[in-house]
Amino acid sequence: MSLPKKGAAEAARLFLNFSRRKVWLFGMEKKIAMRVSLVSIIVNLVLSLLKLLAGIVASSGAMISDAVHSASDVFSTFIVMIGVQISSKQSDADHQYGHERLECVASIVLAVVLCITGFGIGYGGLKTILSGNYEELAIPGRIALAAAVLSIVVKEWMFWYTRAAARKINSGALMADAWHHRSDSLSSIGALIGIFGSRLGYPVLDSVASVIICVFIVKAAYDIFKDAVDKMVDKACDDETIREMRRMIESQEGVLGIDLLRTRLFGNKIYVDIEIAADGNRTLNETHEVAECVHHKMEQSFPNVKHCMVHVNPYRG
Repeated sequence: MSLPKKGAAEAARLFLNFSRRKVWLFGMEKKIAMRVSLVSIIVNLVLSLLKLLAGIVASSGAMISDAVHSASDVFSTFIVMIGVQISSKQSDADHQYGHERLECVASIVLAVVLCITGFGIGYGGLKTILSGNYEELAIPGRIALAAAVLSIVVKEWMFWYTRAAARKINSGALMADAWHHRSDSLSSIGALIGIFGSRLGYPVLDSVASVIICVFIVKAAYDIFKDAVDKMVDKACDDETIREMRRMIESQEGVLGIDLLRTRLFGNKIYVDIEIAADGNRTLNETHEVAECVHHKMEQSFPNVKHCMVHVNPYRG
């Protein structure tokens, strides 16, 4: 007794359609990541130049430091592009499971750069606070205020723009770059507070704000680093995703139970191992069709699933 509409021809059609869709998705993910990265590079180069000029003209050390921070974003975006480019490569003889984990390496590099930047800002602020020579600090001009406001608006927009793209293609490296934009926005807020406070006669506010910003940036770096490491050490999917997988598997015709369901993150992809229970009185071909349908349905329902292994056990009641 065979399963209706679950024969070899149907399974082959599902696999062919999914394979075509998978290749298309990989191409779209790479295209989106490269487009966002190119926009990021152009915006950061222009913004860095404007902030540097404003800092020099207005005698604002905070704005010059902020310009250097924005320039570091260009470096981080190049790392993202390299990570996405390499991780999107197809499997080869030496890397038979693909290259997705190399994107995690890019995220870790970004986290380190972000952490170093944060500590650098905090160190500079503490050094100025402890020196006590506040009367020697220069009073910045108004153009520095305008540059700080412009930087906050632009970098906050870049954060939301990049984060949306990162969530769409589930890219850890792109998400790390988004948080780098947010750190630059926080840096600009600190620069704005410091410049405004200096003009009001409290130049030390610049340094106090720098220390506070350091904490936010280092926390973002830690979150990025932890997420990348989780994806490199075979961390399981979240509970909600596993529950959805269970519901989908149990809804397939011929599946009488789930004996085992294991998941592991592999870069921005998911690997799944399943053991299902089926009627032991069916033929090998019939139970194989059940497993094939579960396999194809899993990869269709969860686009981030790159590999799914299904084993069939006889149902024991």
